[in-house]
Amino acid sequence: MLEKYDSISAILGHDGPIAQELQGFAPRQEQQHLAEAIHESLESGVPLVGEAGTGTGKTFAYLVPAILSGQRIIISTGTRHLQDQLFANDLPLVKRSLGVSVDTSLLKGRANYLCKHRLMRALRSPALADERHQQHLRILQSWSQRTETGDIAEVLDVPEDSLVWGFVTSSDEFCSQHEFEELEDCFVHAARRRAQEADIVVVNHHLLCADLSLKEEGFGDLLPSANGFIIDEAHQLPDIAAQFFGKRLSSRQMIDLSRDTVNEQLAEAPDSRELRDYATNLENGVRYFRLAFSLEPMRDAWVSVKDTPAVDRELERLTDLLDVLVKALEPLKDRGKGLESCYRRAEQQRKTLARFVDAEGDSPYVHWFETYRTGFSLNMTPMNVAKPFQRAMNAMASSWVFTSATLAVGGDFSHFRTQLGLEDSDELQVDSPFDYPRNALLYLPEGLPEPQHAGYTTACMETILPVLNASQGRAFLLFTSYRALNEAAAWLESKIEFPIFCQGQMPKRELLEAFQDAGNAVLLGTSSFWEGVDVRGEALSLVVIDKLPFGSPGDPVMRARIDHLQRDGGNPFFEYQVPQAAIALKQGVGRLIRDVTDQGALVLCDPRIRTRHYGEVFINSLPPMPITRDLEEVEGFFERIHSTKTDETNEVRDTDDADSPVTDQHTANSATTRSAGDEPLDAAEPVS
Repeated sequence: MLEKYDSISAILGHDGPIAQELQGFAPRQEQQHLAEAIHESLESGVPLVGEAGTGTGKTFAYLVPAILSGQRIIISTGTRHLQDQLFANDLPLVKRSLGVSVDTSLLKGRANYLCKHRLMRALRSPALADERHQQHLRILQSWSQRTETGDIAEVLDVPEDSLVWGFVTSSDEFCSQHEFEELEDCFVHAARRRAQEADIVVVNHHLLCADLSLKEEGFGDLLPSANGFIIDEAHQLPDIAAQFFGKRLSSRQMIDLSRDTVNEQLAEAPDSRELRDYATNLENGVRYFRLAFSLEPMRDAWVSVKDTPAVDRELERLTDLLDVLVKALEPLKDRGKGLESCYRRAEQQRKTLARFVDAEGDSPYVHWFETYRTGFSLNMTPMNVAKPFQRAMNAMASSWVFTSATLAVGGDFSHFRTQLGLEDSDELQVDSPFDYPRNALLYLPEGLPEPQHAGYTTACMETILPVLNASQGRAFLLFTSYRALNEAAAWLESKIEFPIFCQGQMPKRELLEAFQDAGNAVLLGTSSFWEGVDVRGEALSLVVIDKLPFGSPGDPVMRARIDHLQRDGGNPFFEYQVPQAAIALKQGVGRLIRDVTDQGALVLCDPRIRTRHYGEVFINSLPPMPITRDLEEVEGFFERIHSTKTDETNEVRDTDDADSPVTDQHTANSATTRSAGDEPLDAAEPVS
C-alpha cells in the first residue's frame, strides 16, 4: 500500500484511501505531520513524544503507520471505553480504507471477562440469594451461552455496580491455577491466545502497566512480545504506572480472602472446622483495624499514624491473624486448588503487610494509607517511576510512541519525559487545526478574591452569572473539589432558570445525554469531567474553571515527591506542581471546542493567572485565542454567536480524540493580549 502512494501523508491526503472511504473527511497537515513522525519512529526505533492538539485526528495518524509497518504493534489507550471504540470503530475503518489484511485483537485485564467456573459457584452462593441478584445471574448465564469473547462490556442489562460482578468475573487468585485441560472454555485464555497471534493488539494503560510491573519483578508477562508500542492518552501513563510499580493491600482483599477460605474449607476440607474460625477472625480483625482510625474518611502519610496506640495495637493483631491463617492453610493447601489459592494469597498478603510496616526512612516508596466509610488501603507508591519504566522499556527493545493532546507545558516536553525517564527521544508538537482565534474567547474576570478566601466560590458564581445568561446556559462548570461544586450548585439553584445537572446525580453517560438533550443546561463537574468528554455543537458554548488545578499539597504522594525534590536541590513548585497543573488545565480547556464549527468562551476565574508570573506558563500552554477582561466583550461575543447559530445536529461522544471533518486551512495564531505577573512568586507559596 505504501508503495502505491508517495508517502504516509499522501494516504491521509485529498486523494488518499481514507478520504475515499470516509465521507466528509478533510485532510489536515497536522495529522499528516504526526503520522509521518510516527512512521519514522516505528522504522528507526527512536522513541517519539508527540502532542497533537484537539481535532488533529491522532487516532488515524497512528493507525495508518501502525497497520502499514508490517510489525506487531501494541496500542494502549487511557480507558476501556476508548479501547472498545478504537477496536470496534476506528481500526476496522482504517483497515478497510487501506485494503490491508492484518489480524487484530482486543485484550483487557482479567476482571473484564466472565469466568464460567465462578458463575456456576455464584449461582449457588448464599450471598447472592435475593431475587435481584438471581435475576442478574440468570441474565449472565444466558449471555454466557451466546458470547464468543466473554467480555462483560457486552452486557448492558446488569448494572455496573451490581454485586454479582465480583463473584463471576475472572480473578487471578482463582483462575490462574486452572489445569491446562480446563482452559478450553476460559475466555481470558482465549483472548490472550488471540493476542499472541495478532498483528495489532489493543490494550489499555492498566493492563500495559500490569504487564510491565510483572516483567520488572521477573514474574512473566501478560502481553505478547511486540516490535512497537503506541501509547495514546500518554499523559495518564505516569500516574497509572505508579500504581502498578507499587504495592497495595486493602481491606477488601483480606475480607475476600477470609470469605473464600470459608467457602473452600467447606468444599475441600470439611473436617477442618478451625480453619473457618481463623478466617472469620481475620475478617473481624480487618474491621477492628478500620475502627482504629478516625470515622471520617482520610488519606495521609503512614508516618502520621504509625505510632498511634490504637493503630499499633490493631496492626499487631492483624499481623498475628494473618500469620495464624497462613500456618493453618499450609498443611491443607494440597487438598484442592481452592485452598492452594487461599494459601498463596494469604502468604502474599502477609509479606506485603510486613514490607509496608518495616519500611526504612529512605525507602524509594511513599508509604501512605487511605480510609473509606467501612474500609481502608495501605499503599506503597514509588517516588518516581522513571527507573523501573526505563528498565521495562529497555528490556523489550521495541519502538515507543507517546501521544496525547496534553504533553507539553508551554511547548516544553521535559516534565513528561522526566516522569518516564525518556532521555533520548524525538519530539513533535502539532497545533489544533481548529480556528481558536476566531471561534473562542478567553475571559479573565477582575476583582475576584484569592482562591483561599472563604467567599471565593460565591464570588465566582456572582461573576459568571451574567456570562451564563449571555451564553443561555449551555455550560460546563469545572471545579477542583466537590465542596466547591456543591456550594456553587446550591447558590445557582435560585439564580438561574436553566436546567442544572451535577456530577453524581446519575451515571456519567446518562448525565451527558441529559445535558445534551436539554440544549441549554448547566453541568457542574469535578476531575472526571475535565477530560475524555466530548460534547459538540451549541449545547456546550461555555466552559468555566474555578481554580488552577494544582494538586493538593496535603496529598501524601505529592507531599513526598515535593520533599524529595527539595532534598535534591530542585524547585518542586516549578518543576512538578506547575507542569502538573498546566497539563490538567489543558485537559479542562479542551472540553470547549470539539469541532470545526464550535464556538464558545472560556472563563478562568482564578486571579493567580494574572497576578502571579507563573500565570504566563498556563496562558502559553493553551490554544491561541483572544483574551479579555471586559464582561461587555464577552456578552457581545455570545450575541454574535446567537445571531449566526446553525441547525447542525449536536453529537455527544465519550472520547477525547475525534477524526471529524475539519477544514484544510489552519488559521495562523493571532496576537493576543497577555499580562505578565506583577508580583514576585514565593517559591514556597501554598497552592490549593
